Amino acid sequence: MQNSAPSHAPISPARSAAFAILDRVATTSAHSDDLLHGPGMSALSQADRNLATTLVLGVLRWQIALDARMQPLLQRPDLALPTPVATALRMGAFQLLHLDRIPAHAALSESVELVRAAGHGHAAGMVNAILRKLTRQDPPSQKLYETTAAFAERLAHPTWLVERWVRNYGRTDTLGICAYDQHEPLHGTLFAAQESTEDATPALPHLDDGSRLVAELAAASHPTPHRIWDCCAAPGGKTLILARRHAASELLASDANPRRLQALAARLHTDAPNVRTLEADATQLPEAEGLFDLILCDVPCSGTGTLGRNPEIKQRLQPSDLARQATRQREILSAALSRLAPGGSLIYSTCSLEPEENENVVADVLASLPPASGIATASLEPALLKLSETGILAPYAPTTLLRNGCLRTLPGVAFQGDGFFAALFQRT
Repeated sequence: MQNSAPSHAPISPARSAAFAILDRVATTSAHSDDLLHGPGMSALSQADRNLATTLVLGVLRWQIALDARMQPLLQRPDLALPTPVATALRMGAFQLLHLDRIPAHAALSESVELVRAAGHGHAAGMVNAILRKLTRQDPPSQKLYETTAAFAERLAHPTWLVERWVRNYGRTDTLGICAYDQHEPLHGTLFAAQESTEDATPALPHLDDGSRLVAELAAASHPTPHRIWDCCAAPGGKTLILARRHAASELLASDANPRRLQALAARLHTDAPNVRTLEADATQLPEAEGLFDLILCDVPCSGTGTLGRNPEIKQRLQPSDLARQATRQREILSAALSRLAPGGSLIYSTCSLEPEENENVVADVLASLPPASGIATASLEPALLKLSETGILAPYAPTTLLRNGCLRTLPGVAFQGDGFFAALFQRT
């Protein structure tokens, strides 16, 4: 008589989907946002999609703190757990510690079943024991004064990154940034009253994600550009703003990634059919494209200003990545400035909080330019004042968004949105 395959208790579709996404994020370079909008989620009911999204983003946001709570409970804290086991533990711990409406027995039993279904049945007892211990633990008390490492762990951020922010922005602002990163982004609600019906269409990004603000600044930095280049254009939200604000201009949107460019082209085909797209590395734009009056140079970066939306960055980013990013950013900015026409304006921007990717890149590229280039930086205050006069910046005063003439927003610190940097270059 043949032995039948072991039977497993049913696992809810939401937890199965969340587990699969978290496993892919942990073992590949996939992004949670792409996976949460992928085909694996479309078959779920709305309620299951909501729960799966909560589980994925919640586990990624709190992973550092969850691991710190569970590690002392392991028999061998020094040994790394297999990814499926660690993922199931984190899902269970997140539900037990952060989701009051989830029954403890459901969080516990389904975490055990996820481990079994993933082929790690030998770890089921350990997962069950660790999660039961968590339910009996008192919540950790917050001390009157926390070290940087302590509040970094409590708010689930890498200590090395938090220490940098304390040096650059101070302890109080760093606490505000870390606390903001742990909450669901506001998704455009702040500016709904100020945006006209035309500007509040689903195709356009909202101001609170930061990219809308950068695009509006770029559009406001030149009154009548004949030719515009968005040189790292995907996914296309900023391109749409430029197309809306300068409808009579010739606009080129380029990107080096063919898959992202294809998605961008499809988006623009519907919402901005007058924009021309081109697959091209920003450092290798064909000479035949000539010069541009307005250039938006929103470069790839570490993304440390967007951890509320992209929490997996906290698990992936390493200190050495900043120098690598800065090298690429200097290359792109130098190439883009070489295509700036006399009288033209260029906005350099990132969604990073790190000086190596922002002020240092600007200073390094400026220092490398020949004196005869006619290129210099200028304050963004006039452009911010222009936006303020139209009501688009309400409720923010332009001066609160400036630092040494550059845009600098800090998440949760005088700005309820992503952290962005932008600098303005002009050519005489």
